Amino acid sequence: MSEFDITIAGAGYAGRVLALALHGAGGVDLDIGLVDAAPAHVEPNDTRAYAMAASTVRMLEELGIWQRLEGKTQVCTAMRITDSRAAELVRPVFLTIAGTVGEGEPFAHFVDGRDLQRAILEASDEAGLAVENDFTVDGVSVDTYGVRIAGEEVSSRLLVGADGARSSVRKAAGIRTVGWSYGQAAIITIIETEVPHDGEAIQHFLPGGPFAMLPLPGNRRGIVWTEVSDEAARLARLDADGFLAELEQRAGPEVGDIAVVEAPRVHPLDLILARAFVAPRIALVGDAAHRLHPLAGLGLNMGLRDVAALAQVVAEAARRGEDIGALTVLERYQRWRRFDTVQLAAATETINRLFSNDLGPLRALRDVGLGLVDRIAPLKTLFVTEAAGDAGSAPRLLRGEPV
Repeated sequence: MSEFDITIAGAGYAGRVLALALHGAGGVDLDIGLVDAAPAHVEPNDTRAYAMAASTVRMLEELGIWQRLEGKTQVCTAMRITDSRAAELVRPVFLTIAGTVGEGEPFAHFVDGRDLQRAILEASDEAGLAVENDFTVDGVSVDTYGVRIAGEEVSSRLLVGADGARSSVRKAAGIRTVGWSYGQAAIITIIETEVPHDGEAIQHFLPGGPFAMLPLPGNRRGIVWTEVSDEAARLARLDADGFLAELEQRAGPEVGDIAVVEAPRVHPLDLILARAFVAPRIALVGDAAHRLHPLAGLGLNMGLRDVAALAQVVAEAARRGEDIGALTVLERYQRWRRFDTVQLAAATETINRLFSNDLGPLRALRDVGLGLVDRIAPLKTLFVTEAAGDAGSAPRLLRGEPV
């Protein structure tokens, strides 16, 4: 029987970063077990482009991850938002979000998922965090002293589910979810463009869904292209020339010639929100707790905010000599994170429904709204603050401070 203080199920972004945060927490000596259902030696293969909020960058710097990405990230200089039809050549910009936080600190950066994966892997390997692969969580048994994973010779005081949207830990804990399919899918690819992006992100709201171009180093741009599910499947089946023609129409002429440098992948979109983020001796983080529509670009940031909050709650409880798996301790984490998550889920749901259509009166209403926001400086400042992840009470890691 292997015994840990904490077992983290899921060695993806959230799981590894949580293990690093707790491993480096001062005044805390916790034995951490990191397990994953995937086989070992999987090469980084995440071709998504991620928007990293300023608070997330501070956290990754504090954990020694961001420094490994030198020369591989792109500062966001501005985000331009348009509302039009795909065939329209002229797309008026209704809202531009730009600015800095603190003393010249960019409100966001963009990074290729493969580079981020490698940086996290390097940092966790350097810290000596080993992963037990091919590990399944088929059930759990919880008592006063700990939690044991069914079928595996592992027990711990706390089990963390960082194992994705179809979380086995969440299921084993009996935590139900609320959610639905959006009837949409995201086409993910990376392109190179003739015209430099100058660090600007562009979000075209089109009738089928948002079409985002996220700047990456060089002249690369990450594409997050949302369409109704059947249309997304049709587009993904096109030959290279046909796909490029459809992509060019949505990107518009302002980017010049386009070359597709990564094969497109299709990801179905749905909302999954756990009814509770904790149970006795169990906590959920990242996609195990919530999966939202990608239009806000905050999915990974939200997961890492969970990590920062849980790491701080657990570290502080350990320093006080409390039982780190006790429900009274874990509920502090839930109170910190669940309202913020539900609020963002409601906001993204509303925005997606408002913009993913071609109804004339709604188009006029939303365009007036965007134009008003663009003209009111305090509102734009609030948008930058929210995008940077600096609104509300932030855990210490998100402020760039040690746990």
